[in-house]
Formats: sequence, C-alpha cells, structure tokens
Amino acid sequence: MGKPLDDSGLDTIFRTARTYNGYDDTPVTEADIRAIYELLKLGPTSANQQPARFVWLLSQEGKDKLADLASKTNGAKIRKAPAAVIIAMDLDFHEHLPWLFPHDQSAKSWFPKLEDRHTHAFRNSTLQGAYFLIAARALGFDTGPMSGFDNAKVDAAFFADQPNVKSNFIATLGHGDPSTIFGRHPRPEFEQFNRID
Repeated sequence: MGKPLDDSGLDTIFRTARTYNGYDDTPVTEADIRAIYELLKLGPTSANQQPARFVWLLSQEGKDKLADLASKTNGAKIRKAPAAVIIAMDLDFHEHLPWLFPHDQSAKSWFPKLEDRHTHAFRNSTLQGAYFLIAARALGFDTGPMSGFDNAKVDAAFFADQPNVKSNFIATLGHGDPSTIFGRHPRPEFEQFNRID
C-alpha cells in the first residue's frame, strides 16, 4: 500500500507545477529522458497495452523539424526548449499483447477492428502522455504540453516508415524559466463538475 506524498511532493507534481513557455539553458540528456521513461512506463494502461510511442528531440535539427510543423507561437517554444517530445500512438499495439499481457494469450484477438484499436490507442497513449508530465515533474523537470501542430505532417515527417503510428500531442521539456508562465488560470471547485451518487 502506498504512502501519501508530503506537501513538498504534492507541490512538485501538482500544486506549484506549471506549464512553461520557456526554459533556462540547462540541457536535457539522454540519461534524463531514459529516467523519465522508466517511471512513466509503470503507469497503468488497459490490459497493459502500452500504445504510446515517444520521439525525444534533443538535437536542434530535430526540434527545428518539429517546430516547422507547429503553429508560429508553438514553433518558437519548441526551437528554444532544451528538448521536445512527440507523444504518439501505435494503432497496432495489439500485436505486442502476447508479451505485454501474458496471462491471457487471447488478448490480441480482442482488437480486430481498426476503429476499436484507435479508441484504445488514443485513450491509453493520452494517459501515458500524462504519466510523462508527472514523471518529468517528479524528477525535477518542467514541461509545456501542447496541441497546435499539423498531425498529418508530423506523422509524415517522423513516422513515414510506421504508418500505424499517429501523433497524439507534443511537449517541450527542460528546467522552466518562471518569467515565461502566466498567472494560474481558474480551477473549478469540486461542486461545479463533480457529483457523488
């Protein structure tokens, strides 16, 4: 059974964590992104589908390639960030279920239809993208998740040899510059969007 995080841990992951629009010059290394992945992969997905596919962009060439396919504002953020990541989804995730979900060898057969696989891949890769945000924050990094890019062009540029992989969303990664954040936007009180039956 888990133990509650102390206030410092809760602040790091949720209460004082923010979406950053810019970062300091501290580099993000391959060791850093491997550490983030080792945490995020432990988050639950349906039948351990693990459909997310991550492209980590550490080189300026890679970031520029992605920035060219994003909106003007997002492109500028991507170019200047120490790192960026594409969170994508594998529509053929079911091919890996025999080893990812070994206690039921029929699991692959549960997903014969592409539209069903798309629903599961989108849902679970989105979860894994959220685990990325939490893992990065837990390890002392800041992120800038975003839409505002051309999915079809990103897929063509980064997944041309994997037509079953489609981009979901993107993010920047680094050590955030506090001067680049906005004031925190409103958050609803429990009673506004919740009910207990």
